[in-house]
Amino acid sequence: MRGVTDVRTAHTADLTTSELAAIRTLMDDAFAGHPDGDFTDADWDHTIGGMHAMAWEGAELVGHASVVQRRLLHGGRALRAGYVEAVAVRADRRRAGYGAAVMAEAARVIRGAYDLGALASAEGATDFYTFLGWRLWQGPASALTPDGISRTADVDGWIYVLPQPHAPLDLTGALICDWRDGDVW
Repeated sequence: MRGVTDVRTAHTADLTTSELAAIRTLMDDAFAGHPDGDFTDADWDHTIGGMHAMAWEGAELVGHASVVQRRLLHGGRALRAGYVEAVAVRADRRRAGYGAAVMAEAARVIRGAYDLGALASAEGATDFYTFLGWRLWQGPASALTPDGISRTADVDGWIYVLPQPHAPLDLTGALICDWRDGDVW
């Protein structure tokens, strides 16, 4: 990585107003005009409240991923999931290892605190997650909505998990996420 001076993790509560603003700016810039859509206020809400892995070049934020806690239902169990949100690298720093660096920190947090990691991949990022050891969820995805369990077939083929040895998974089984505003996955 060129000039990375710091890859660090911090909880949202420990970030300054300027650090939070830098994260939001990075997300807005990275997802502007993206095929999966712009970065919304709901996306921002999903990003905060957990651990942030940040790659800095001096005072410039160049990469980010956050891990927030969610509950995923699978195999008759409610699993504590470290759900990865807001993964982005500044456009002029892509393909230089920053994404892998922040995802390594995200994986470290997940392995130390959760039953599994999970994320919904953006179009074009699936090879990246596979390369990092994430596994494609092959079973049906659903959400536990206020009206009951609702199938979310539009995300089939986009959900990736980072399994843990202590929480075996059937990657072809059903996976149900908890409810939230905006994109449920």
